[in-house]
Amino acid sequence: MSKKDRKRRRIVLPLLLVVLGLLFVQSDWLGRLIYPISYKEEIKEGAAKYNLDPMLIAAIIRVESNYKHSAVSPKGAVGIMQVMPKTAQEILSQGDFKNISADQAAQEARIGILMGAYYVKYLSREFDGSLPLTLAAYNAGLGNVQGWLGDGKWDGTESHLSDIPYGETRHYVQRVLYYYKKYRDLYETL
Repeated sequence: MSKKDRKRRRIVLPLLLVVLGLLFVQSDWLGRLIYPISYKEEIKEGAAKYNLDPMLIAAIIRVESNYKHSAVSPKGAVGIMQVMPKTAQEILSQGDFKNISADQAAQEARIGILMGAYYVKYLSREFDGSLPLTLAAYNAGLGNVQGWLGDGKWDGTESHLSDIPYGETRHYVQRVLYYYKKYRDLYETL
């Protein structure tokens, strides 16, 4: 093989690999393989019950527990949507959850999703449908987010996520928004 052929091969082969890689990355089937959604029926049920986008619920679950229905966070949040025990008790006292225990909420994906969806809807109402504010409050708590708005630390917009005072919450909101967009791009419906 001549020197010229080797040089051409060094250029053509990587270029071909890049083109093939781009084809795979742009394909929906590969995207769905990389970004799967579990518990589709439960997510659809919770989203429908509280008039939410199922892709949003899926994105929150992906970030909170990566679809592990019995996950427990280092801070004590439980279940597939990682609801804090105190918040879970408040949710369970609501009319929709009279015959459900905290243990069920922590162990059963369907109940955890219903509780999480209820809470997302509640927070969304508190913030007039603002998704960045809703997500920040889901992670940091309603009072903290209201305080940031009141103190002028963050204006609540997606364009100013870098102003969120808690690094964990800033990263959380960014990740949920990323997965939400990714799911909406990859899945027409659940």
